[in-house]
Amino acid sequence: MADSRDEPLVLGIETSCDETGVGIVRGTTLLADAVASSVDEHARFGGVVPEVASRAHLEAMVPTIERALKEAGVSAKDLDGIAVTAGPGLAGALLVGVSAAKAYAYALGKPLYGVNHLASHICVDQLEHGPLPEPTMALLVSGGHSSLLLSADITSDVRPLGSTIDDAAGEAFDKIARVLNLGFPGGPVIDRYAREGDPEAIAFPRGLTGPRDPAYDFSFSGLKTSVARWIEAKRAAGEEVPVRDVSASFQEAVVDVLTRKAVRACKDEGVDHLMIGGGVAANSRLRALAQERCEKAGIRLRVPRPKLCTDNGAMVAALGAEMVARNRAASAWDLSADSSLPVTEPHVPGHTHTHSHDHVHEVSKENLYS
Repeated sequence: MADSRDEPLVLGIETSCDETGVGIVRGTTLLADAVASSVDEHARFGGVVPEVASRAHLEAMVPTIERALKEAGVSAKDLDGIAVTAGPGLAGALLVGVSAAKAYAYALGKPLYGVNHLASHICVDQLEHGPLPEPTMALLVSGGHSSLLLSADITSDVRPLGSTIDDAAGEAFDKIARVLNLGFPGGPVIDRYAREGDPEAIAFPRGLTGPRDPAYDFSFSGLKTSVARWIEAKRAAGEEVPVRDVSASFQEAVVDVLTRKAVRACKDEGVDHLMIGGGVAANSRLRALAQERCEKAGIRLRVPRPKLCTDNGAMVAALGAEMVARNRAASAWDLSADSSLPVTEPHVPGHTHTHSHDHVHEVSKENLYS
């Protein structure tokens, strides 16, 4: 078993939404990142259908794990632990991942780590830029979350400073793309159209930026409604909708608020760096504006490459490896999926075990996986 001085070899499973992600990490080195996406199966519905996602995870799980092991050039029996997203996410989708992780961990006689999806999005940056500074300020922006988090210890201490009170940023991108008839998912296509548009063409509102508004919370519902009404008014008047300008102006309104609040949080908390993660962190304008504002404020920006920003197994493996390295308690066999697992719980430890790997010893005497 790896101790804190070794480089733990950990497999991570991520099934919180429509991506079946399996990653393998040794310490902070990424060995494999296999993903099976069911996004095409959801596209015709204009959004993720939980039942479709769960069935897709079920079909993809074993082949994706085998592909990751082959890509990493390691054997399942060499692993030091199995990590899995226990929440938050779609309940049925999470259950597939948790059940698979339990089966592999039990059969291999390895410790099981149920980890938090959001904390994993922060921890993945270690695979690109080395160990996270402590504390770390993180802006997580995805289809389901827009959060400002302060992490003093990614395995045990993550504090939410602010979050979305209505639609998350990614959700707003999807809805505006739908109104513009650009398809699903909306983020990448709006980013593409926005590059050829004028971000100052239309003055869309910036939610929760008034002097009396919560400093770190986000709201994109008013913006979404404003953009939709603007488009409808154009169509009602029989005018052509300038898709590129609408995309650029809408995108600018979103990233302006996100980066402004993130930089403010860094200054207020005395943190000299900012990490941005989550699917929307792949947005080119968000990256550019964050870089510009961080440089001006003397803040160092850390953003993983786009493939590590979207949901993936590597981020779960990264947090799992950190759990092993810091000798955190493994999860109990009754680990369950929690669709609303709070970010204040980076992982779900066992309830009854005093030693971090006691529960493994029941099965490791006779390896069930051969």
